Amino acid sequence: MTTTVHILQEQLRHLRMTETANELPVLLRNAETMSWTYQEFMQEILLFEMKRREEKNVEKRLKLAKFPYHKTLDEFNIEEQESLSKRQINQLRELNWLEQQYNIILLGPPGAGKTHIGIGLGIEAISKGYKVSFSSMGELVHLLKTEEYIRKSQMQLKRIKESDLVIIDDLMYLAMDQREANLFFHLINHLYERSSIISTSNKGPEEWVELMGDQGITTAILDRLLHRVEVIQLNENDSYRLKHRFTIFEKESVQT
Repeated sequence: MTTTVHILQEQLRHLRMTETANELPVLLRNAETMSWTYQEFMQEILLFEMKRREEKNVEKRLKLAKFPYHKTLDEFNIEEQESLSKRQINQLRELNWLEQQYNIILLGPPGAGKTHIGIGLGIEAISKGYKVSFSSMGELVHLLKTEEYIRKSQMQLKRIKESDLVIIDDLMYLAMDQREANLFFHLINHLYERSSIISTSNKGPEEWVELMGDQGITTAILDRLLHRVEVIQLNENDSYRLKHRFTIFEKESVQT
């Protein structure tokens, strides 16, 4: 590599164009091979830098979202879910509901694919530039209870409050005491009309009052969650997780 190329690379790094600096020898070879004009060469450099920056931003947003696993909507087998059509999945994928700050509640038994759909929508939102946070209800309650004295909890809750989309998994899975319910209300109240919320639950809103033990707080939470909401009831008969489980046994039974 010539000294001139080294100097150009250092200048690009000084301008914080590290990805382009690393790729510069390849771009120069392509320019010679394809006889690019100066304008075409500049365009290729800028397009490459913009693409890599966006890819790195997506990677950063995915990391900050704290998904428990990475599963896209394309990986969800819609044929096995009678409650949702491919057209409805595609409508959700368009994210018009997110732009309008609608909430989504995914109801259904364990294994119906609620979390998969929630994460899939979160990944779609991240790919389109939105900030997303994922948390289970148990994790969220822990963050709220320790926010006052644990810096890590403060930082995570700050990211949640600044997110465009907040995904709460297993909402109302366990009962809450009055302090926990009150802390949760203040979070929902903060997110109200600032962010969209996707919540998954195996219990309908009519059962939440028993788990919170305070009808007033429950009503206030429901008032905000259900103001603009799409409730999706997934199949109660089939478990998506069980259908696609791995097994330690052979497919054919062993005859003794």
